[in-house]
Amino acid sequence: MFEGFSEKTSEFLWDLKFNNERPWFLAHKEEFLKNVKEPFDALGKDLLEEMRCRFPGEDWNLHISRIYRDARRLFGRGPYKDHLWLTLWKGLPKGDNPAFWFEISPEAYACGTGFWAAEASQMEAYRKYIDTNPAEILRLDAMLKNQNRFVMRGEMYKRPKADKGEPLNQWYNRRWLGFEHFGDYSPELYSANLVQTLADGFEFLMPYYDLMCKFIR
Repeated sequence: MFEGFSEKTSEFLWDLKFNNERPWFLAHKEEFLKNVKEPFDALGKDLLEEMRCRFPGEDWNLHISRIYRDARRLFGRGPYKDHLWLTLWKGLPKGDNPAFWFEISPEAYACGTGFWAAEASQMEAYRKYIDTNPAEILRLDAMLKNQNRFVMRGEMYKRPKADKGEPLNQWYNRRWLGFEHFGDYSPELYSANLVQTLADGFEFLMPYYDLMCKFIR
């Protein structure tokens, strides 16, 4: 059962960031297991069960990242990641399709929903959907502006695809789409209530996740 992260979680990740080598990690592996991996795994398990309770009948899936980097893709970096993440998604195999996610790093955490790497064809289908369903996008935009936790993310095209007027331009002219929240190591992160906080956020984001899932190939 998840009982919250601690200050030692951040301390370990900072230490790893500046001591990213195998001898150091092996000497501190028990600290990693106790202060990072065990609470992170517990969070993932509890969050999965909470989403299954809130959205019964859905085929929920969970993936938790490993601390080890792919040895083929180090590119001059150390062999370990200094951040961990989990993803939750419904139905089809994950691939690069939309998902809910939570990430913890040395200095902060983040959560939200979005594409991992949207394909151009997916975003083209998404723009065509906006063309025929502008009222739905305006409704989602109003919901987003009526809260202060999540913000829309996604690189804007330097040359807009079209001028739809505001606020539709903010939805239409992005290379990819996501909705994110960033926070520091606040009491929220140290509490068992983080499970409910994340689930509440994901429940709010469900219409946005469902929108992006319309364009899964």
